[in-house]
Amino acid sequence: MLNIRDLVVAYGGIEALKGISVDVPDGQIVTLIGANGAGKSTLLRTIMGLEKPKSGSMEYNGEKLNGFNSQHIVSRGITLVPEGRRVFPNLTVLENLRIGAYMRSDEDGIQADIRKIYDIFPRLEERNWQMAGTLSGGEQQMLALGRALMCRPKLIMMDEPSLGLAPLVIKEIFNIIRSINETGTTVLLVEQNANMALKVAHHAYVLETGRIKMEGSGKELLENEEIKEAYLGKKKK
Repeated sequence: MLNIRDLVVAYGGIEALKGISVDVPDGQIVTLIGANGAGKSTLLRTIMGLEKPKSGSMEYNGEKLNGFNSQHIVSRGITLVPEGRRVFPNLTVLENLRIGAYMRSDEDGIQADIRKIYDIFPRLEERNWQMAGTLSGGEQQMLALGRALMCRPKLIMMDEPSLGLAPLVIKEIFNIIRSINETGTTVLLVEQNANMALKVAHHAYVLETGRIKMEGSGKELLENEEIKEAYLGKKKK
């Protein structure tokens, strides 16, 4: 589905991504883990057309993405749930959801998808009249996910969906991520909560200072001693 080859992205003279290659197969959850500043968010922003690569290629179902703007990327079925949720605080929950369908004109389909979002996130239906800025952090994350789903993505990218959330809410968010994937949507997940991210991942990459240090199945990396010590807080015996 998504194939990235030898991607280099630079800010000024500093390379944030140093020739990385990543594959996101259709129907899978692929996770990127790594410390702050490793280049994870830069990769998502570059895929979305928000950053311009210095070199390398990005292909989605055989079509090159290099050089296209975000609107074109979204029209191809790719969407991003940004870090920090970025809901529109002075609009209602329902208005935020409808913004996610801004490129669509099928009103019947939009109404049906709003209904589906409410089935996934009952709390959003309870608060559909409420200003998004008054929601809790977990509810705002649900709204950000729901808004992204309103454009019917084939590939949904998520940047730190658990950031700043309570443990019980994090568990709920990851259950939802798994269920979104089970309905056929491919997921590219950037996440600092390595334990939860690797548990849901079919495949995972470890990014360090702009380079891929390691890759493997989520299970393989969960059991890797080096990963345990660096990202899961477990010391070698």
